[in-house]
Amino acid sequence: METHGLPFPENAPEPGACVRIERPEPGLAVVVLDPPHRSLAVLDAPLIRDLEAAVSELENTHGLRGIVFAGAEPLKFAAGADVDAIESITDRTQLHAIVMQVHALFRRIAALRPRTVAAVGGPVPGGAFELSLSCDFIVAADDKKTKIGLPETMLGIIPGWGGTHRLPRRIGMPAATQAILSGRLYPARSALKLGMIDRMTQPERLLAVAQRIALGEESIQRKQRGWKSWAIDRNPLAVGMIMRKARETVLAKTRGNYPAPLRAIDLLGSALNTSLEAAAKKEADAIAELGPGKVCKALISIFHASEEAKKLGRRTDDFTPRAIQQAGVLGAGVMGAGIASNFADRGVATRLFDLAPGALDTALHQHRKEIAKRLKRRRLQKHEALAAGDRLDTTRAMNGFGRADLIIEAVAERLEVKQSVFQQLAEQVSPECILATNTSSLSVTEIAAGVPHPERVVGMHFFNPVKKMPLVEIVLGEQTSQEVALSTAALAVRLGKTPVLVRDVAGFLVNRLLGPYLDEAVRLFAAGVQPRRIDHLMLDFGMPMGPLRLLDEVGLDIADHASASLHAAYGARMEPSKDLDGMRSPDRLGRKTGRGFYVHPQGKSKQRETLAPDLASFQSGREGDRLSDEQIVDRLVLSMLNEGVRALEEQVVAGPAELDLATVFGMGFAPFHGGLLHYADHVGAELLVRKLEAIADSPEVSGRPGGREKFTPAARLQEMARTGARFFE
Repeated sequence: METHGLPFPENAPEPGACVRIERPEPGLAVVVLDPPHRSLAVLDAPLIRDLEAAVSELENTHGLRGIVFAGAEPLKFAAGADVDAIESITDRTQLHAIVMQVHALFRRIAALRPRTVAAVGGPVPGGAFELSLSCDFIVAADDKKTKIGLPETMLGIIPGWGGTHRLPRRIGMPAATQAILSGRLYPARSALKLGMIDRMTQPERLLAVAQRIALGEESIQRKQRGWKSWAIDRNPLAVGMIMRKARETVLAKTRGNYPAPLRAIDLLGSALNTSLEAAAKKEADAIAELGPGKVCKALISIFHASEEAKKLGRRTDDFTPRAIQQAGVLGAGVMGAGIASNFADRGVATRLFDLAPGALDTALHQHRKEIAKRLKRRRLQKHEALAAGDRLDTTRAMNGFGRADLIIEAVAERLEVKQSVFQQLAEQVSPECILATNTSSLSVTEIAAGVPHPERVVGMHFFNPVKKMPLVEIVLGEQTSQEVALSTAALAVRLGKTPVLVRDVAGFLVNRLLGPYLDEAVRLFAAGVQPRRIDHLMLDFGMPMGPLRLLDEVGLDIADHASASLHAAYGARMEPSKDLDGMRSPDRLGRKTGRGFYVHPQGKSKQRETLAPDLASFQSGREGDRLSDEQIVDRLVLSMLNEGVRALEEQVVAGPAELDLATVFGMGFAPFHGGLLHYADHVGAELLVRKLEAIADSPEVSGRPGGREKFTPAARLQEMARTGARFFE
C-alpha cells in the first residue's frame, strides 16, 4: 500500500488512527499526533495520510480562531521523518514525489487562516521541526529532553521539508546556516535565544499556553531581525560571503567527501530570493539526488546501528538494569579523571582515588573548569552546575567505597596491580558491586582471577579523550554475567556513550584492528614513502587524522607496548616493525614529549605542528617511491579490514553492524563509507581478495616476517568471493 510513493510500514494502522482533532472549546482545535503503532510519532506514511485528512477537515471548518499542533504528551511531539523509509527507497522519482507531497501538506498548514501554534517538547528533529516552522508560532517545553534542530546533513541529506528556506526567514541567514550545517539539536533555551522558537513554558503548562496563544488570549512576538534582515539576509554580497566562508569550512573539514552540506549551502544561498514553491522543488531535487546515494545509505546505517546499541541494557519484562547511583574511580590520570568527570556530569555521585594529591587537584580543577565553561555558555543552569561539581569528590585513601554500585579502575596497565586493587576492593564493597576495568590490553578474565564473585568483573574500555570519544567497549570475561554486562552497557548509554559488547580477546576489537594499520604505516614510512603523503592519503580516504599523526597522539611507547601484546596473542601476522626502535627515546614519544613524527608546540603556543626535520634519517628503504597512491591506501586499509573479518569469524562482536559501529565511533573510520565492512561490500569481496593476494605476493611484503600471513585473505572473505555474498545483504 502506498500514497504518492510513500511506503507504508507493515503494521500500519487504519486511516484516522494516527491523528485526532480535539475541540476543548468553541473556536479552538487541537491536532494531536498520536499513532498507535509507535511510542513516539514519526512522520511516516500513515501519519502523513491522517494529517492530510485532518488539515482538510480544518480547512472546511468555520468559526475557528486557533489551531494547536501537539503530541500525545508534552515531551512527545514527533521524531521527524521515517528514516527507515528513506533508507529503503532507491528510486529518485519516488523520493521526489514524497518530498513534494509533504511540502504541499506543510504549505496548506501555513495557509490556514486561524492562528496556528506548534506545542513541542522532547526531541523535535528534522521533519518535526519543519512541521513546526509551518505554523505561525512555536511554543516549547522547558525541559532537558527538549532538543530542536535540523540534523539531516548528519544523515547525508538536507532538510527537505522546508528547512533550508523557512529557517533562514525565521532566524536569519548566518544562524540558519550554522544550524543546518552543524546538524545540532538545540536545547529549548538556546533555541529561544536564536529565535527558533517563540516561547518556553513548563511541560505541564505547554498545551494551555499554546491554546491561549492560538486564541489570541496571550500576546506573543516573534523575534525580528530588524535592519539585519535587509543588510545581511537579503544582501547578495553579504549572503555570498557567508556561503563562501561556509563552503571553505565544510571542504576543510570534509575534504569534499560529504555532498549534503555543499548542497545545503547552495540552497541556503538562494533561499530568500526564491518563492516557497520554487524552493520546495529545489529541496525535492536535492533529496532525490542525495537520498539514494552511497553516503546517505552509509550514514543511515551508522545511525541505525547506534540506535540499536543504545537499546543495550534497556529494561524489559525479563531484565532490569542495575541502578548506578554511586561510583568509584581508581586512578586520577588522564583517563581516570575523564571518566570520573563524565560520571559526575551525568548524575552519578563519584569518588575519585589516587595516591598523588597533585593528580587529584588537577582532576577536580579540570572538572569544575568545564562546568564553569558550560555555565557561561548557558548550557547549564546554576543549580545544575553546582550539583555537577558537588557530585565529584576525591580521596587519597582507598576506602569509603562501601556503598558504591560500580567501581572502575584506571590504574597502571600491569596485571598484578589490577588484580591486587580488585582484591582489596572486594573486602569493602558488596558482592553486587560491579568491578569494571578500563584496561586496553590486559585480559578481563585474568584480572578477575582470585576476585570473589568474578561474574561481576567486566571491561568498560573508554577511549581518549573520554569526553569526546563516543564508543565504550563492554568486554565480557569468561565469567562475566550477562546481567552485569548489560547493566554496564546501560550505564554507558546514560553517560552519553555508545556501547558495543566485545569478547575478551587481545586488543578487544578497536585496538586489535588499529595494530596492523599503524604497523603498516610505520613500514611504509621506513620504506621511503613520505610521511606527509601517508597522512594526507588517509585524510583524503576519510580518516580523522593520518596514522603517523595518530601514533604521536597515542604515544610511541604505548603503541610499542600494544603491538607487543598483539604479537604475543596472534603470532606472525602481528609481528611488529622494528623500524621505530632507533627513533623512539624517552624524549621522543609523540605529543606528550613534544616530538615524534611531528614537532608539537607545548603549552599555549599558537605555532602549528610541523613534521620533524630529521625523519629522513629513519627511512632505510626507497621501494616506497614505486608505490601508487592506491597501493598505499590498500596496504593501510586492507590490513585492518582483513583483521576485522578474522575478528568477525571469531565472534568478537555480535555481527557486521556492531563491528562497523565500533570502527566508526572508536577509531574514526570514515563515516561516509559506513564502516569497515560496508566499505568491503562497496569494493566487493572478489576484488578485495585479489588485492590482498597481490599485496601478500609482493616482494616487499612476502619477504618480511609475518607479511604473507597478515595479507592472506581471511577464510570468510575467500568464501564470500566464491559465492558473491556480502556482509550486509
